[in-house]
Amino acid sequence: MEESAQILVVDDNPEIREIIQILLGAEGYAVREAANGNAALQELSAQEFDLIILDIMMPDLNGYQTCVKIREQSNAPILFLSARTADSDKMLGFSSGGDDYLAKPFSYSELIGRTKALIRRYRVYSGKSAAPPAPRAGILTVRNLTIHTDSRTAELNGLPVGLTDTEYALLLLLATHRRQIFSAEHLYEAVWQEPYYHGAANTVMVHMRNLRRKIETDPQNPQLIRTVWGRGYRCE
Repeated sequence: MEESAQILVVDDNPEIREIIQILLGAEGYAVREAANGNAALQELSAQEFDLIILDIMMPDLNGYQTCVKIREQSNAPILFLSARTADSDKMLGFSSGGDDYLAKPFSYSELIGRTKALIRRYRVYSGKSAAPPAPRAGILTVRNLTIHTDSRTAELNGLPVGLTDTEYALLLLLATHRRQIFSAEHLYEAVWQEPYYHGAANTVMVHMRNLRRKIETDPQNPQLIRTVWGRGYRCE
């Protein structure tokens, strides 16, 4: 458990916020609350968080809109918490920049498990805890993309690329094993550190699409990370 981890809970239902604060507070996490998207953005402008738990159905800015704005200033993992569980809702959440999706009503163990997994992965790839294996030089080059494994950052044609921890994890795994084909199942279990399940392939696909938008000169004709149809993904 990361006792010093900072968590922001964004939900217009005060009872939900209180329940989550009690559950996560009992685990040693520092939890702050925001009743809507605008309040969440104000919190983010004042301090950094290791995890943001975000409701979807909120007045003014909904969860998807809030997620997009959060991604303009933070790469902290975002866990959507919503009663909307259709695949289209989940895909919209991932496309907005979310990292994971937990359906209401949720169990205590599921909330804690997702929270620990997201924070652990974020801290690893942001350098706040033990770093993953990386090349000794600390720099990995794939064509016009440069990955700085010491700072967990990337540059495309010399310009910084803002990656979420999930996108960085996918990129690092593929780039350190160039020309090796990774199935969606392999990628999901390696990056999300959870057993593969029905629908996880779509999760990988959406995050890969977001990654390509950031690192490919032409995302419609990717040259860095190619899809090997029927098999998976490969870094050239």
